Amino acid sequence: MKKNKTDFDTRFWAVRRKHSGLQLMETFFQFNDLVASKEKLNNIINCAVKRNSWIKEDPSVIFHFRQSMQSFVRAGYLITLKEKKWVVNIQLENTSPLALGLLSEKEYRNPLLVFKKAFREYSVQEFDYFMSGMVYFSLGVYDNLPERNIISPYIHLTKMLDAAHLILERRGKKYN
Repeated sequence: MKKNKTDFDTRFWAVRRKHSGLQLMETFFQFNDLVASKEKLNNIINCAVKRNSWIKEDPSVIFHFRQSMQSFVRAGYLITLKEKKWVVNIQLENTSPLALGLLSEKEYRNPLLVFKKAFREYSVQEFDYFMSGMVYFSLGVYDNLPERNIISPYIHLTKMLDAAHLILERRGKKYN
């Protein structure tokens, strides 16, 4: 008799077909605004670090955001596997420092560098573990604090959000 195993992995997409990393990122930004996503990520981190506070949003919204961020990280990993160059000759003289965000000038010219650097330091599973831990600590009051460095993955995720938005923005200008 064949044993049936239940698959408990969360998947942002229900169909088992191949997806493009860019398509997944477009889907992410259709449901999540860049500024709102960065703000929500910041709130989750702040509440996770503070001992006597928890996030005031509905837990289902936070859980859905965690799932969409997991999908976003996988989309970024897919993009790094494709090794496409997203370098566009951009004059940085015309670009304001506010447009750069956390990105350096080199990363602004080639946003793919952000993803490559992030996945050199952390694996997809480590980003999943980080997001799960931060959501766990932000939803309640706990005596313990996260045991790992949370600043570095947080900065990587924020930079990846900026870089992905920049890639999609440039892609739209290139084909329109």
